[in-house]
Amino acid sequence: MRRILLVGAGHAHLAALRDLAEKPLYGARIALISPYAKQIYSGMLPGLVAGHYRLDEILMDVAQVAARAFAEFIQGGVAELDPPNRVARLEDGTALPYDILSLNTGSAIDTSLPGAQHAVAVKPFEAFLERLDRERPARIAIVGAGVGGMELAMALRYHDAAVSLYSDRSTISDTLAERIVPALRRCGVDYRPGMAVTAIEAGPVVVSGTSHQAFDMVVLATGAAPLDWLRASGLPTDARGFMEVERTLRSTWSPAVFGAGDCATLKDSAEPKSGVFAVRQAETLLENLRRSVTRDELKAHPQRRRALQIVSCGSRYAIAERGDWSAEGRWVWRWKDWIDRRWLRSLARSARG
Repeated sequence: MRRILLVGAGHAHLAALRDLAEKPLYGARIALISPYAKQIYSGMLPGLVAGHYRLDEILMDVAQVAARAFAEFIQGGVAELDPPNRVARLEDGTALPYDILSLNTGSAIDTSLPGAQHAVAVKPFEAFLERLDRERPARIAIVGAGVGGMELAMALRYHDAAVSLYSDRSTISDTLAERIVPALRRCGVDYRPGMAVTAIEAGPVVVSGTSHQAFDMVVLATGAAPLDWLRASGLPTDARGFMEVERTLRSTWSPAVFGAGDCATLKDSAEPKSGVFAVRQAETLLENLRRSVTRDELKAHPQRRRALQIVSCGSRYAIAERGDWSAEGRWVWRWKDWIDRRWLRSLARSARG
């Protein structure tokens, strides 16, 4: 009996477990490791912050999804990987041997900015929301103006906070920028493009060149960073420290290790780090886990460069973009709401059986 260890309850693993509930993988024992038995769905986090959803409406019951797929759920966090000996060690010291390992752990927030200890990272979401609820800041600075930072800025502004959004460079397409920058202005977000934050000081105070400005809270929504234990695992990584995988989603070093979602980078054709692409990878990942058990030839993941992206704008208004096409309006927000709820329903049906 082969032992398959799934580390992380990201989109790819949850989608794979959902499908395993319908078509089990025989000849293997599966375990899922995740810090939370119920976790927040990232796609609906801005809606929660804006007040459109209750917390219970955006939670995914990870433990039940695993149980439905006949997988053991282990609550905890990984502290160390030992790929040569095929062992994962948890933060509590537990050693978990495996025959096949799959990583779908997401990413961390880049906290390399000087004085980052004076800020609040948006991940993990649970800790961020707890701070937000406890402190109820009136003046908030957000460092990092990717789509996630922009959505959060508009959600917080809709919830009556005064929000300044700092951006050192654009990370979004021109098509999306043409719509989202005016949306930020309409919402009343103090958007500061080209204004790089050089440090954060106690207060907290945002330092940008010679400018110093005090806030009640500084939120880090900076770029994705690899988890420390994954960077230290010895597995091959890309230049930024994310696990490098082949088109089969298998590690370029070990035939026993797979990776999907934000924590992994496709060697020959990197896909954007987003939930949409992680869900797409789930089909390939599950098929290759099956083939690893039966020792059959692995399947290559199809190359896909574009995907629909929908950005919520604080109120029940959103912007959609795919390639050169874009649209916006309240109907786009309803479309996004339907897509998000459909994803949660698919996991809930899996959990209930």
